[in-house]
Amino acid sequence: MVAFNKFFAGALFLAIVYVSSGLAAPWPASLKHATNRLRIAGRGLQLNTFHPESTYQTFWEGIEHPLRKRAEASIEDRALAFIQAHLDVPADAVSFKCDYGIPVTNALTNVAFNKDDKLLRANQYAFSSFPGSFAHMSLANVASSTPTVFLEDAIASAEQTIDGTFNEHPPTLEFLALEVGSVRLTHVMQIQNAETNAWLEAFVDAHTGDVLSLTDFVTKTSYLLLPTQKEILTPEFQTLFDPQPTLGAFPDGWHSDGTTTTMATGGNNGISFKGAQTATTAQSAAGLVFKYPQSATTAPTTTANINAARVNAFHIVNSYGFTKAAFNFQNNNFGKGGARNDRITISVQNSAGIDNTDFSTPPDGQSGAMRMFLPSAMVLSRTISSYENTRGITNRMTGGRTDRCLKTTEAGRKSDAMADWNEKTTSAVPDYVLGQDVINDPASIRSHPYSTSATVNPLLYSSLRTPTEVHDIGEVWANILHNVYATLVTAHGLSTTAGTNPAGNEGNIVFLRLFIDALALQPCNPPFLTARTAWIQADTNRYAGANTCALLRAFASRGLGTAAANHCCARPLAAVVQGMHV
Repeated sequence: MVAFNKFFAGALFLAIVYVSSGLAAPWPASLKHATNRLRIAGRGLQLNTFHPESTYQTFWEGIEHPLRKRAEASIEDRALAFIQAHLDVPADAVSFKCDYGIPVTNALTNVAFNKDDKLLRANQYAFSSFPGSFAHMSLANVASSTPTVFLEDAIASAEQTIDGTFNEHPPTLEFLALEVGSVRLTHVMQIQNAETNAWLEAFVDAHTGDVLSLTDFVTKTSYLLLPTQKEILTPEFQTLFDPQPTLGAFPDGWHSDGTTTTMATGGNNGISFKGAQTATTAQSAAGLVFKYPQSATTAPTTTANINAARVNAFHIVNSYGFTKAAFNFQNNNFGKGGARNDRITISVQNSAGIDNTDFSTPPDGQSGAMRMFLPSAMVLSRTISSYENTRGITNRMTGGRTDRCLKTTEAGRKSDAMADWNEKTTSAVPDYVLGQDVINDPASIRSHPYSTSATVNPLLYSSLRTPTEVHDIGEVWANILHNVYATLVTAHGLSTTAGTNPAGNEGNIVFLRLFIDALALQPCNPPFLTARTAWIQADTNRYAGANTCALLRAFASRGLGTAAANHCCARPLAAVVQGMHV
């Protein structure tokens, strides 16, 4: 407990340094976007969940660390040595969790190294961005590490409060930092409700039995829908011949999990079905041929359209992926790291809803679950499938395998940027209307098209002062990334084979590499400013900062410049530009 308290002392010091660098009362209401999010679950339960704000230190080209000269030192040893030295804590005060960070209570401390074994960045959690909240931090504010509420009683409390059932996933005992500055001991378990599709991680006070916080593994889509007019099939169907070998990441192809090969829409990375997981689509001809044209003149539930939906969803899930060590979704990881047996389950035309989608991302080792609900008029949507699949990627890669790290209102940004990227076939960057294959409307399912024109899309970083809903805030980030993409493609051109050959330096390849790299570099629940810094760090690491100036201009074009702060108020950000060659 003494070591635990000593860590808090270090965290408090960093918190004071951070918040004293320009923040001034009164606090903007939108500042809560970075640390809080309202959760509604079960029988009307409303919890304002708290996610500690982090200090985020970047070292650009990298700095030395205590074990750099020791070739035999593992990444675990190097990470632990740095944290111990940086926070001045004893060796037993921290423990190693995974290759993406070291967890401390409900705050995950991340460190990253580059290929030269130099430290790129580190973050730690200060538990509050408001001065004074740790004024009375002492051992008395840290709950006893011995539970007085039995696990069985804690599970019963969670089931009753959330209106669900414990799913038998192994529960844990963890400390949870609260906004008021205290730290509570909690039983942590997963609660599900098949009827409502609730899938929550509950933090139950191990001394009172109260539900203190929730992690929602289901990321729901919210659409601004107008009356459906007609289906738009853009782009038209085309036959892709044997796409799997060109991607290089699948030793036995898309239809094998390393031990079993199928001739249907099921394999190592995902299984696409309707109803039961046995209801897949089989090959239409020998040799893994899946030619099932969509029929726009018949109902979505006809056999032809169900097969088309299953085949297209299966293709999308296999087209986008990430590495085993970064906690991807695969049944067989071929001994390359991460947990096994967690391929994505893709339920097409799911009867639990109408004209909507969701994606559930439990921790590594449990399958991600994509549900494409029953359509009233649309048949299938490749952009929406791409969008949902990207949710799984972003949730797994940010913070490391827990799905606890994109949960604040500001960090819970959507994945429109990947769907936007996927639609581009030339170096031109026209306005992007998300979901043209869903509804025929100039703005489609978002409030504005994504655009480089401030007239077409006026959303800026300062727009975050007004909205409080996570999807509205997400549109601001997606539009910023649309402008980043346009800047990079204008500078470097476009590769027409980026989906199968990521080796080039064209703008769309650079964008996607930075998009993925930044996920691993950013801390848990990053606000916009921190996410921007992760992009700059990613460019410094992969491209030696060649795109830094262009990136900074693109972010600044939408109000996220180097002097931006708190959605409105300018302040010097020397730490952001220190080391940048601009």
